[in-house]
Amino acid sequence: MEVVVQEEVTGCGIAASAALAGLSYAEAKGRANALGIYASDTSLWSDTEYVRKLLREWGVSVSPKETPFESWERIPDKALLAIKWRMEHGKPFWHWVLFVREAGQGMVLDSKKALRSNIRQDFGRIKPKWYIEITN
Repeated sequence: MEVVVQEEVTGCGIAASAALAGLSYAEAKGRANALGIYASDTSLWSDTEYVRKLLREWGVSVSPKETPFESWERIPDKALLAIKWRMEHGKPFWHWVLFVREAGQGMVLDSKKALRSNIRQDFGRIKPKWYIEITN
């Protein structure tokens, strides 16, 4: 799976969805906008429904629930993770990233543009709150 780097500061949900669907950021953004989903809408990173809608539209199946993160060993081979989770004015916010395990090797695909490497294995620094399993 390829990392898709977000082209907007708030585009992590679109970028993560694009990576799962095999789309470029620009293509995913255009398709998301056509569905009324915009990176600037705070619901994209404070509610799971927009990302779930994008993935449904693009043929990616996900678990219907968010599963609390327990350990890197127990996470499924492909999952959306909520990291940098926080409350602001009573509303939850997070940064979307992907966890992928290929040939027994786990990695986090982080779309943040400013990172030196968007493929991360610094698991001690990444603090997931919960994840959504990708089922296809």
